[in-house]
Amino acid sequence: MNFKPIRDRIIIRLLEAETATKSGIIIPDAAQEKPSQGEVVAAGPGRVTEDGTLIPTEVKTGDRVLFGKYAGTAVKIDGDEYHILREDDVMAIVE
Repeated sequence: MNFKPIRDRIIIRLLEAETATKSGIIIPDAAQEKPSQGEVVAAGPGRVTEDGTLIPTEVKTGDRVLFGKYAGTAVKIDGDEYHILREDDVMAIVE
């Protein structure tokens, strides 16, 4: 990968949507929800405050995160689809 997000932006790769329920019912493509989980591919250095202090990002490359359904911007880079969003849009890190 030859790109790096700036400030408090992060780049994530969406995780695959579930294709079946826990009870085994197959979900058709048209009915699947947009995934709201992803893996952090790259993270910017952090947010700069008004007085010039750098607050580093909490998420790191490789973290699995939850984010809002409509957060961020979808982009295609080198044929792969990614999401670029602010660290504020991340709701949790999955451990």
